[in-house]
Amino acid sequence: MRLLLLLFFSYPICLFAQSTYDSSFHFYYYDQKLSMFEIMPDQKGEVVWMGDSITDGGEWSELFPRVKTLNRGISSDNTYGILFRLKEITRRMPKKIFLLIGINDIARNIPDSVITGNYRKIISEIQQQTPQTRLYIQSILPTNNTFSEFKNHQNKTAHIIAINTTLQKLCKEKNIVYVDLYNHFVDESGKLASQFTNDGLHLTGEGYKKWKKVLIENKLMK
Repeated sequence: MRLLLLLFFSYPICLFAQSTYDSSFHFYYYDQKLSMFEIMPDQKGEVVWMGDSITDGGEWSELFPRVKTLNRGISSDNTYGILFRLKEITRRMPKKIFLLIGINDIARNIPDSVITGNYRKIISEIQQQTPQTRLYIQSILPTNNTFSEFKNHQNKTAHIIAINTTLQKLCKEKNIVYVDLYNHFVDESGKLASQFTNDGLHLTGEGYKKWKKVLIENKLMK
């Protein structure tokens, strides 16, 4: 009887622990985009931009016209969604992958350790499946809470900085390049600089222009 009571009371607690954050990623836009990606033919020497809406919004082929680029950003994606669709990328064995992901995980209160753990899995799978690909982990960008949109993404600066710090250490451990975008986009008050955004989360054209400049100055792209 004591064992049965223990199981009865402990089981709901376990369920509660598993339901404290939302790790889902499937919705109509994600499935539409992934179905399109999967039918696209493989090419050689591609540079892949992978991430969420911040990547999705970039016109990468026009920003870098001399480079064969693929935009693999999906709006609202998170680290779980990247893991699920990673084989669509690795099968292409691209020249480079630029990854920026995590702010949607943070907005859903997924623990920092889980987010960085998913990053570790992403890195391991890429290195195993396409070892010749050069992987660039880009820091999570700051946000700006003076805008009224995307409230769940705001006031998470401590989490963003903590994850970026861990990612920098992970890149050093795995011998891959960490790209510090955060410090190029943050203003003196610790927010995403207003000249780069019009909603506090996503980038305007000036933001993508700045992103391009950072990559070129660091000799990561031509």
